[in-house]
Amino acid sequence: MNLNLRQQLTQFSHVLQSSLFPTLQEDLGVITGPAKRLVAALEMIPLARFVPCGDGWIGRPSKDRLAIASAFVAKAIYGFSTTRALLDALAHDAQLRKICGWSEARKVPHESTFSRAFDEFAKLQLPAFVHEALIRETQSERLIGHIARDATAIEARERYPETPAQRAERLEPRRAKLQEERKQARRQAREAKPGVPQPRQKPGPRGPQQRYRGGKRPYVPPEDTRLARQRSMNLSEMLEELPKECDTGAKKNSQGNLEFWRGYKLHLDVADGQIPISAVLTSASVHDSQVAIPLATMSTQRVTFCYELMDAAYDAIHIREQSRDMGHVPIIDPNPRRSQNEPFQPSNPPGLTPAEQQRYRERNMVERVNARLKDEFGGRQVRVRGHAKVMTHLMFGVLALTVDQLLRLVVIRL
Repeated sequence: MNLNLRQQLTQFSHVLQSSLFPTLQEDLGVITGPAKRLVAALEMIPLARFVPCGDGWIGRPSKDRLAIASAFVAKAIYGFSTTRALLDALAHDAQLRKICGWSEARKVPHESTFSRAFDEFAKLQLPAFVHEALIRETQSERLIGHIARDATAIEARERYPETPAQRAERLEPRRAKLQEERKQARRQAREAKPGVPQPRQKPGPRGPQQRYRGGKRPYVPPEDTRLARQRSMNLSEMLEELPKECDTGAKKNSQGNLEFWRGYKLHLDVADGQIPISAVLTSASVHDSQVAIPLATMSTQRVTFCYELMDAAYDAIHIREQSRDMGHVPIIDPNPRRSQNEPFQPSNPPGLTPAEQQRYRERNMVERVNARLKDEFGGRQVRVRGHAKVMTHLMFGVLALTVDQLLRLVVIRL
């Protein structure tokens, strides 16, 4: 018998309340609220299918990576800011330790082992694959009405990567640079003839064949932009082209003031019910519109949805056309700057209809997900460096947030 998502979650909650929690209480005692959420998350997340197992290899056996991965999920759910805080909790909380997979405190690995395991998870992109598998299992049979898209700032404690020009400037002696500049100035002074005006460049040929009747030249979107190239790329090529190094970003807040930060930018696609579907991490300086097509492609491969809700930052012709080509209806808040540069076109009306305005109100669910990710699941507490590790840290939080939102679809007393 085929069950829909709500029926599956209801059956899952019944198993939790009637079988799993009473059995665990006989062994662990009274289970606290965070422990119940952790148990439900570990039961729903398919970690065991993706965590590498070292049994059967020659040499010293590695520590249990499944237990360490479960501990990182607990770190996101309990809100521990550092791995050291997680290890202290594992040492003193027997209930948390047994849920993660260690029977005794002395069997919990050292902090360095956790760091090496986290590096392995980052190279394998473990939480990203687990999140994709969870979305495909729970949302593939569901028809989603709206996908809301937005980006949020991720502050990181990193230095800016040094460019080749900066490295050459730092290594080159300043005295030699000044001498070269003086030689160049003297050479230009000798070549210039004082008193002789420079000839003006003649304008290009003009004639009746170059003029357009009826006013302005019709707007043609440029073909050498990243948005234009993305329409002919596959998903891996689009993600490879996006910048991923740490740099400085700026974004206007709700009051219209610019806010600056150093780090990255997390782009999310969120479905009805505040369920994260896709996530991409880029440099902080990347504009939101540059990740719209990759996110739409990634979400289309995972779920079926009808409408794409985006703010004015995504108001571009290529994004609208690509969304329609995928079979979706784009609802984008018109950007006044774009409407001033482009003439009116019937296919791109300048405003939203009353029905589109009603649907556009659902876009605030992505802002709620961003706020919960930062406040409750470690989005503000990034203590790792590098794109891969920062993405892994955030995706453990996205995993925990996804399970929490799935369980909220049914009434579960945790």
